[in-house]
Amino acid sequence: MEGYKREFIQFLESAGVLKFGDFTAKSGRKIPYFINAGEIKTGDQIAKLGEFYAKSYLEKVGNERAVLYGPAYKGISIAVATSIGLSKAGLDVPFFFNRKEAKDHGEGGVFVGYKPQKDESIVIVEDVITAGTAIRESMEILSSLESKVVACFVMVDRKEKGKGTKSAMAEVGEEFGFPVYSVVDVYDIIEYLSENEAHAEDVARIRAYLEVWGAKD
Repeated sequence: MEGYKREFIQFLESAGVLKFGDFTAKSGRKIPYFINAGEIKTGDQIAKLGEFYAKSYLEKVGNERAVLYGPAYKGISIAVATSIGLSKAGLDVPFFFNRKEAKDHGEGGVFVGYKPQKDESIVIVEDVITAGTAIRESMEILSSLESKVVACFVMVDRKEKGKGTKSAMAEVGEEFGFPVYSVVDVYDIIEYLSENEAHAEDVARIRAYLEVWGAKD
């Protein structure tokens, strides 16, 4: 596992974003761990989150310039933080996000921030993908633009089944024709937890869960 991935998991755990126990997902599934980006609530935390997204972006996309799109609401701070992280790494990229309701006065419209130009590449930055509903909503919102979505980044790939046997991330990628990347995936988390005997039960519970709900990508 790359060093930054280990650091990222440590960061998620220390910030309270990654929790272990008994939880119920939106899908109704009983899950042994939970990712809550809402626990990111200080300047230091959001700055670190942006640095990790930036490292993942540079690893997967390289120095290709794209416009970052952060879906309201959690994606907004992720887009801003990622653009700052990339800027510190030497790549200055613009960002924009949507309003939940279109504004009918002033500048108007549904978008805030940079206005993507024709044929520019857009990269969506989100927290997680569970069933893919949020990404499908984003694609509907972005359909009014003459730009093209070329990738999506999330914190964690759960490697869980979506509608079929493939993961929700894989299904979204196939549906819209672009790759969906994650900073880490659940198997990185298992590897990290396996290094500490105190997490032996958590590892066993996650493995058991994946035996039932794990994707067959």
